[in-house]
Amino acid sequence: MRFCDILKNHFTMKIFLPFLLLISGFLACQSPEKPGNQAIQQPAEPGNPQPVPKQNVKTLDIGAAAPDFKLPDVNGKNFTLQDFKDARALVVIFTCNHCPTAQAYEDRIIALTADYKDKSVAVVAISPNSPLGLLPEELGYSDLNDDYAAGKLRAEYKKFNFPYLYDGDTQAASLQYGPVATPHAFVFDESRKLRYTGRLDKSEKPGSANAEDLRAAVEAVLNGGAIAEPVTKTFGCSTKWGWKSEMREDAEREWAEKKVSLSKINVNGVKTLLKNDDSKKLRLVNVWATWCGPCVLEYPHFVEIQRMYGARDFEFVSLSADKPEQEQKVLEFLKSKHSAVSNYLFSENDKYALIEAVDKNWNGALPYTVLVEPGGRIVWSHQGDVDFLALKRAIVEHPMMGRYY
Repeated sequence: MRFCDILKNHFTMKIFLPFLLLISGFLACQSPEKPGNQAIQQPAEPGNPQPVPKQNVKTLDIGAAAPDFKLPDVNGKNFTLQDFKDARALVVIFTCNHCPTAQAYEDRIIALTADYKDKSVAVVAISPNSPLGLLPEELGYSDLNDDYAAGKLRAEYKKFNFPYLYDGDTQAASLQYGPVATPHAFVFDESRKLRYTGRLDKSEKPGSANAEDLRAAVEAVLNGGAIAEPVTKTFGCSTKWGWKSEMREDAEREWAEKKVSLSKINVNGVKTLLKNDDSKKLRLVNVWATWCGPCVLEYPHFVEIQRMYGARDFEFVSLSADKPEQEQKVLEFLKSKHSAVSNYLFSENDKYALIEAVDKNWNGALPYTVLVEPGGRIVWSHQGDVDFLALKRAIVEHPMMGRYY
């Protein structure tokens, strides 16, 4: 070959080689992975729920391979099936924060994990619910919703001893497994074939059962035995799919259309309100004013609390400490916040009389919030900005309420 031909070939390769490498890399990325071994991609940062197209969801069949996933736990660590590769049995439980049935089974999941931690059994929980499909009115048995941040709070509060993963952004993993309710358990053998799907046990009330159905399935997998009933029905809150956002929009619109009114109340009326002999409900009273910055900022959270617990033995009452002549200003604010509750404006000018009527232990600074039992016993009170997580826990864990049926 002549020297000029060599130079010509070298020049050609120098020009076209980068393009050849680029095309080959692109084709390599397009090659399909093996069926059943495709990791599902989640958003880079969890906590960004997306609308999901409406579709039919089918629960995984017995004998099917475990679909892979890539999901973050409450601390942001991503987990896949490979993280549980050494376990002879894998238990995947779809559960959540808000559902009363799910909460009723949490201690049983913790106990199961502890009992089998040295027996080559891995337990992992996945929250399948989209926050977009969850209404405030569905949170009446919880202090939390089902978003990513709430999962971390629940795991810490209950001291979960198993990974608690979040699938609420795209629900890609949940759509493959097909949980119909929370909780819904899936048991896989060493080859990651599904051997059992369904309930943990058939008695929801805590202390009345110990996940017998689930434990029997795990034992059968470990011992190579048959499972008498490999598919059982589940009971609990339905999975909140991302296409249920229309229901949320309807509920928001319905609440926004509720009538908002304002009544004046004197000292004796305030005393009666706080005595709470006229109801059989927990009564939450927030004393606020339109000129109080923290009051105005936090007020919408009280309305949300009413929406959460209002269908139970609970009511929120708004008590404005504005001047009586500011009635129209107060009403306009309440309407802007859709405060469709019992709203009162103190009708007298003596604010110290108001203070004594609400709570003798209150020094008068706003905002002030009290939770009162029927009969007038104050079970929770706070002056200043409210810690709403603490308040919700005080409400839902009160004996008149409770986290489960």
